Amino acid sequence: MLELSKHTNLLEQKTYNYSLQDIREPMLYRDVFPYSEVPKIAFNHRHVPMNMPDEIWITDTSFRDGQQSVEPYSVEQIVTLFKLLSKLGGPNGLIRQTEFFIYSEKDREALRRCQDLGLRFPEITTWIRATAEDFKLVRDAGIRETGILVSASDYHIFKKMGLTRRQAVDKYLATVSAAFELGIVPRCHLEDITRADFYGFVVPFVHELSELSRQAKIPVKIRACDTLGYGISYPGSALPRSVQGIIYGLNHYSEIPSDMLEWHGHNDFYKSVTNATTAWFYGASAVNCSMLGIGERTGNVPLEAMVMEYAALKGNFGGMDPTVITDIARFFKHEIGYHIPANTPFIGRDFNKTRAGIHADGLLKDEEIYNIFDTREILGLAPGVMVGKASGQAGIAYWLNDYFELDADCSVQKQDPLVLGLKTWIDHEYEDGRQTSITADELLEQVQRLAPGRFETGAC
Repeated sequence: MLELSKHTNLLEQKTYNYSLQDIREPMLYRDVFPYSEVPKIAFNHRHVPMNMPDEIWITDTSFRDGQQSVEPYSVEQIVTLFKLLSKLGGPNGLIRQTEFFIYSEKDREALRRCQDLGLRFPEITTWIRATAEDFKLVRDAGIRETGILVSASDYHIFKKMGLTRRQAVDKYLATVSAAFELGIVPRCHLEDITRADFYGFVVPFVHELSELSRQAKIPVKIRACDTLGYGISYPGSALPRSVQGIIYGLNHYSEIPSDMLEWHGHNDFYKSVTNATTAWFYGASAVNCSMLGIGERTGNVPLEAMVMEYAALKGNFGGMDPTVITDIARFFKHEIGYHIPANTPFIGRDFNKTRAGIHADGLLKDEEIYNIFDTREILGLAPGVMVGKASGQAGIAYWLNDYFELDADCSVQKQDPLVLGLKTWIDHEYEDGRQTSITADELLEQVQRLAPGRFETGAC
């Protein structure tokens, strides 16, 4: 049968009706996932069309998946971070939703406190176990949408739950029906989708979910969860690991509209950001992230990275305020005590600093030579240098100009006697066996020794 596609405006065959394959033994893709070896990246050279949705946005899991891997946040910390998320997402709500646990009284207090702020974005959703008690908690909290775990791979269905595929589907459908009966929008988390039998289980299961949704006249959301970070975005890569294949199949064969489709990835193989962006490219409106990428094992998709990806793809921030990224990083560091590796992009202490003298020399002439973008304007962080044995005179001069905020008329040059004196002292430090960078306090002490009073207020 031919049907005019709403996606392509072309006549397409609609004969691809996939049925659930209720096999007796689990399909574990041992050729791809041998376990005793690094997982294999397979190709079938099939390509699907890019299909960037009209709107794309970010959702947040910092208070759910993120909080599972750190010391639990206090209620006050959650409230502060929620306000920062809202400010970062801007008036257009490009950080559309954030999900909360709802199990304990502390969880529920944090949820209520955030609700009481009256902020439109991010919308508060929850993540629950599939029990009647948890559904009641969601309803009583006045929450419109909740996440529900519906594991997709045979690793989970057979080996963890001890069910057949048909039994798993029936269990999942009963859970979703319970959500519909309470008027709650279910967000179905297809756990471990990158090891699942896509056309033998995922597509027919999602078809049944869609039919249930039509009968209930309540939408159902699909979150494709790359639980172990196996997703691959390379052109022509094969299922079950192909990100574009998964998103295209859910969008095209399961007919899940883009605004109901979401990607949730992990960074086990350093691919979380690229995979999330690929999900946008091929038809998912939402990518699920956490602040600083904090999450299980290697973490989730870093929210700050996708803010930058959005701006790079759209040409602007769409109302988001990227300087809040710096505020969030400072809050995690100073109020929560979370260690951020110094070289972490956008948020690490040294991400826009250099130790190399030749780089510092370039920064002195024009910071654009060695800075990725105007970090002062976009993130509220000026580029800088770390003074060490490789800094050279240029690095020392740049540090002085930056630290004392000297304008062009008062700026220190490479041949300044103060710079030469500091260089001599630094060289002696490393000749005596020092291995660490020079601290700001040490430099200030030497400045006072070599040029007392030079940078006092009103003096150059």
